[in-house]
This record gives sequence, C-alpha cells and structure tokens, in this order.
Amino acid sequence: MNRHRLKWLCLAVTVFLVPVVLALALSIGAVRVPVSDIAGILFGQTDDALKEAVIWNIRLPRVLLGLLTGAALAASGAALQGLFRNPLADPGIIGISSGAALAAAGTIVFGSLVFSFIPRNFVPFILPVSAFVGGLLTTLLIYRVSWHEGRTIAATLLLAGIAFSALTGAITGIFTYLATDEQLRTLTFWSLGSLASASWSSVTATAVCVLPALLLLAREGRSLNAMLLGEAEAGHLGLNPERTKTRVIVASALAVGASVAFCGVIGFVGLVVPHIIRLMIGPDHRFLIPSAALLGATLLTVADIGSRTLVAPAELPIGILTALVGAPFFLWLLLKQRAAFAG
Repeated sequence: MNRHRLKWLCLAVTVFLVPVVLALALSIGAVRVPVSDIAGILFGQTDDALKEAVIWNIRLPRVLLGLLTGAALAASGAALQGLFRNPLADPGIIGISSGAALAAAGTIVFGSLVFSFIPRNFVPFILPVSAFVGGLLTTLLIYRVSWHEGRTIAATLLLAGIAFSALTGAITGIFTYLATDEQLRTLTFWSLGSLASASWSSVTATAVCVLPALLLLAREGRSLNAMLLGEAEAGHLGLNPERTKTRVIVASALAVGASVAFCGVIGFVGLVVPHIIRLMIGPDHRFLIPSAALLGATLLTVADIGSRTLVAPAELPIGILTALVGAPFFLWLLLKQRAAFAG
C-alpha cells in the first residue's frame, strides 16, 4: 500500500477505535450496562436511575480522564522522541513524573500540617495541584540547567533529567520512610497510578491543560520532521530550533503534569505507543503525534477496564498493567537498538 494512504488509514483506524473502546468501558463493570442502552442514558432517555447514576457519576468521568491521560502521555512521548532523536525518550525523562511524585509524597506525609489553614472545599485538590506544580517546577529546573549560551543542549537536558530523577527519588524515599502506615498506603497506590479518583472536576481541570497542549504538539509535526535532520539542518530550512524545543517541552510538561496530578505515575505509555505507530507509518510527526494520542487514549482505557475487572471487586493499579506490557517492549527495543548503540 502507498505509504501516504497507510498514514491516513492508521489515523482513521485510531479515530474509529476511540468510540468503540469508550462504549465498552461504559458497559463493562460491576453493574453491566448493555451497549445498546448507553446512548439512551447519555441523552436522558432512560428510566433506570441506577444505570444512569453509574454511567454519569462513576464511569463516564473515569473513561474521559483515561482518554485524556493516555493521549497526553503518548503524544508527549512521540514529540519528545522526535525532539531528542532518541527512541528511548519518554515524558518522564524531562522530570515531570519524578517532580510530581516528590511533591505528592511531601503533600501526603506533611500536608496535614497545613490542611487546617485551607478551606475544606479545597482540601481534595491539594494533592493534584501540588503534583502538577512539582512536575512543572522540576521540568523548568532541568530546562534551565541545560540552557547554555542562548540554546538548549539536548544531551545535557537528558542527563540532567536522569540526575534530577535520582535526586527526587531519594527525597521521595525519605518521605516514604517518615510516612505512617496509612500515608504509606496512599503514597504507594498513587505511585502505581489509578483512575479511581476521577470526577467531573478532575476531568475538567485535566482537559483545560491537556487539550491545548495536544493541539500545540500536533502543530509542531512539520517542525519535528525538520528536527530529525539535525538542529543545524533544521535552521537552514528556516526553522528556529530553540522555539521548537521550548514549545514541545512546555506543552509536554503541561499535558503530562496535569495527567500525573490526578492519575499518579503511569509508566511506559509514552514509550510504547509512539513506537507502535512509528513501526506502522514511519516517523512523519504530522501523522505520528495525532495517531499516537488516539492509540494512547484507547490502550490506557483498555488497561483501565482490566484494572477494575481482573481482580473485582478489588482494583488493580493501572500502572502495574502498563508496566507488564511496557517493560518487555522496552527490553525488546533495547535489544533491537543494541547494534546502533555499539556503533
């Protein structure tokens, strides 16, 4: 098949998968809702109060949060891999996840000291807001460290990300050591990732950050294609590499920071999904980023179906499922890239 047609076909398939998985996710659960009834429930054409409450108050916010989070992680991963020309880059490499985890750990362990000074209505938002701010601040620090003589040095940014991740991980370990049993349980489940805390307020807050960031990343498709040739070559084509780096990093930090804030740390989606799409259609970011976003949304929603049904009535943290799939893929990728690394 012609490569250009294949790109459009891949995009069309990923668009088609989203409503299919959305319907399945709304249908499957402790209270079974036939797919044929979902449209009626969503448009208020039902007399079943139980099913209506389950769909509107529990499942729909959770599914929408999963779609937004999967899209944010996958699109950011695709953009960062193109920006750094590194197939092993993912959103965590610029410090978002580690910074958010540190802020979340600090809030869980020491937040009770300041909760009494905060209006009761705002207490549920302290953890996600602190995680979001922690991820963004860590990203800004790493970006500042990598800035030299008016430009960002990609290698320094990657190494700084590793160093800051190790440092924040150590401090998070100290907080974990100081935590009580109840705090330790909360911290453990947050670090493994979950969509269980989804609500309409969390969906709204995530969408406000994620959707503009996704649009910005999609607009950078042509620029990222030029960056694959190298920064000097991209500059010769009329592109400003520094502006491209800034826009991609800020958009990725915004999208992933908002997702991590409400869902915790969910690994490997930003690494695995872009490679699946890249294997099918190649490295054209004009199609790669939107296709990765749609497939990431689909796969994370499927993973969430598994997390709430495999060990029902309990719930398996979604980060465990993504790691079970993502870690073997990561090892396969390392083996595949071994010859290139040796050269």
